[in-house]
Amino acid sequence: MAEEQSKAYEAWVRARKASDFNTFKPHLETLLGLLRQKAEYFGYEGSPYNALLEEYERGMTTEQLDQVFGELREAQSALVAQIMQAPQPDTAWTEGDWDVDAQWALTLDVLRDIGYDFDAGRQDRSVHPFTANFDIYDVRVTTRLNPRELFSALTGSVHEGGHALYEQGFLEKDRRTPLAQGISLGIHESQSRMWENMIGRSQAFWEHYTPRLQAAHAGKLEGITPRQVYQAVNQVAPSLIRVEADECTYNLHIILRYELERALIEGDLAVVDVPAAWNAKMKQYLGLEAPNDAQGCLQDIHWSHASMGYFPTYALGNLYAAQFFEVILRDLPDLWEQIRRGEFSGLLAWLRSHIHECGRRKTAVELIGSITGGAPSAQPFLRYLQRKYGELYRL
Repeated sequence: MAEEQSKAYEAWVRARKASDFNTFKPHLETLLGLLRQKAEYFGYEGSPYNALLEEYERGMTTEQLDQVFGELREAQSALVAQIMQAPQPDTAWTEGDWDVDAQWALTLDVLRDIGYDFDAGRQDRSVHPFTANFDIYDVRVTTRLNPRELFSALTGSVHEGGHALYEQGFLEKDRRTPLAQGISLGIHESQSRMWENMIGRSQAFWEHYTPRLQAAHAGKLEGITPRQVYQAVNQVAPSLIRVEADECTYNLHIILRYELERALIEGDLAVVDVPAAWNAKMKQYLGLEAPNDAQGCLQDIHWSHASMGYFPTYALGNLYAAQFFEVILRDLPDLWEQIRRGEFSGLLAWLRSHIHECGRRKTAVELIGSITGGAPSAQPFLRYLQRKYGELYRL
């Protein structure tokens, strides 16, 4: 497997550069054969995809995914169609060049504000934001700086900061044991998506930080209101590229990939048919047509690593975050007032006691049940989207 992953990665790099799926096709076929063997060695009930999913999201099954993703697919596609027909906010003021040093300074301030411990970590610059953890006292983050993007560095820092706060929040007594780990990739993603989207893209957040943003870019944002910033950071625009997708369309990218992965593993989709199947689903779910393989089925690195079962955790992170957040708002009824004052310690304390300090003692399904009293569900996330974007776009 390791040898074939190495070969597949190099082939994927060439294939993506040339936008030629056929270059990658034989390597994907080989990896699929190995993944099916791996599933047999692990053992499974139902779909062989369940064996692969268990590696990333313990306790989750295709049966559960089919139910929640089915609800998401229909509701989110309909919501996006409504938004595209609504009057769009004016975001022309975000265009232009933005000082990267000023962007960097603001990311550091916000990370400190939300509780990231710089005595137990640091932030650096990278092409793509990521978090690296070596110990609960050494959790590092990176972000991407782009002079043409006003908010990209900050949203990247807050997202990775959410991951890092989780890693810094494990119990001291669990240090250097298997318990000082995230429960699953979905739970990990719930922390980053909650901080990035539910907090970092909230109106309350920008009521506090708009003056700081204006000061960081002196003379360029005079007269811009928190409402305008709130509209800009939540603009919905279907995109071919997953990593550029907004909050309303992101899950549709994940569902597309999950459905193709499962069909490939179960033998219902031949590798040669992947580009056509991808393009059909992209048209169906997002109304877009991929002009080439590089912007279509070759855009992600995951399949070259044989990481099938990984993609669903991205969408599950959104769902888990919304489920947790409904409980948070009940437990912290003045949360938005706290955020408007730039106070995040109450939220962080809740996350510490309910999620971070649990370490790896439970599965994701068990943790969600203990906090919410229910099973993983799409409904809290759909309620969140309807409230937020219904108001933003006056639907």
